[in-house]
Amino acid sequence: ARIVGNGVDLEGRPYVVLSNTAFYPTGGGQPHDTGTIEGVRVIDVEEVDGEIRHFLDEELHSQKEVEAAIDWERRLDHMQQHAGQHILTAAFVRLFGFQTVSFHLGKGLVSIDLDVESVTAEQMAAAEKLANDIILENRPIETKWVTEDELSEFSLRKQVSVTDEIRLVIIPDFDDNGCGGTHPSSTGQVGLLKIISTEMQKRKVRVHFVCGDRVLQQLHRKHEELSAASKLLSAPEDGVRSAIERLLSSHHELEKSLEKTNEELLSFEAKHLLEMKNGNIVKGSFTERTVQELQKLARMIVAEDNSVIVFLAAENEDRLQFVAARGASISPSMKLVSAAVLPHLNGKGGGNDAFVQGGGEQKMAAEELLNVMENTIIN
Repeated sequence: ARIVGNGVDLEGRPYVVLSNTAFYPTGGGQPHDTGTIEGVRVIDVEEVDGEIRHFLDEELHSQKEVEAAIDWERRLDHMQQHAGQHILTAAFVRLFGFQTVSFHLGKGLVSIDLDVESVTAEQMAAAEKLANDIILENRPIETKWVTEDELSEFSLRKQVSVTDEIRLVIIPDFDDNGCGGTHPSSTGQVGLLKIISTEMQKRKVRVHFVCGDRVLQQLHRKHEELSAASKLLSAPEDGVRSAIERLLSSHHELEKSLEKTNEELLSFEAKHLLEMKNGNIVKGSFTERTVQELQKLARMIVAEDNSVIVFLAAENEDRLQFVAARGASISPSMKLVSAAVLPHLNGKGGGNDAFVQGGGEQKMAAEELLNVMENTIIN
């Protein structure tokens, strides 16, 4: 080809425009090709204002004919994934009438969004099987340029968005679809298709899958993870699931035991703080205690003695948190305490007349904060 245009985009990337090109520009859910032009790396390809711009990692100027080469490994991968998408999409349509509304070819996984709110495991398995049957049959994948008037001769699974120079990608007796992407010449070249996972996306089902060499890559990665898990659990690979279930069961039992022990310790701590009360005021300062623990402790204390007021504060890294509670027979509102101390902390809090909590910047020690809280009630 010849270089018929040069430029630099707004990001400072140099580019050339060729008299003709084999490089696919980003579009239709498929990423761009990479490769070289006269040995200079092509890092991106985009269609801008009707011209195909080949973005380079350095400037290139030549009046002579230049030689360009695409990265074939990348192109073949994209061809496999894109053709696999056509096949899987057609399988969902043929079996269940599920239409695909979007397609994305990522670096690791490929995805389609089905225009339905749920898909069963059985439906996924059936679509995957049909797709692999079509791949195994090694049907030809044909491309054909047609006019708008000729479209009625084909069973398109969706309407095309262009009106002239319409390119159809055809898998005989299975799928006719308007598409400008790259595809192999037969379904057998897709190799294999495997659905990896699904997720909900804005009332659509997103299906993640891979084709061709990516299936082997996924298998290799998952085998490494399974092998590592097998060694950690000291279990055979086919026994990893059972070993994890036993481990989780043991973990849940341990959590329950720890929770019960913690409740007992908090109950003992509440009684100890009550013994240390000054008049009807109970105070306690701590470090690295969660506000949830402070809340439990305060509720235990006022449940044990409804005639006390409880002030608790904890220093957590650069945060200072507090809880204030009153027994049922005490009248002062704890909201007064919260309103008085929060400005000292540039903090936020909430609660009601009987119980408040809050926190903010650690601009004073926990003991100082407790004194401010107590003075608010005394005054």
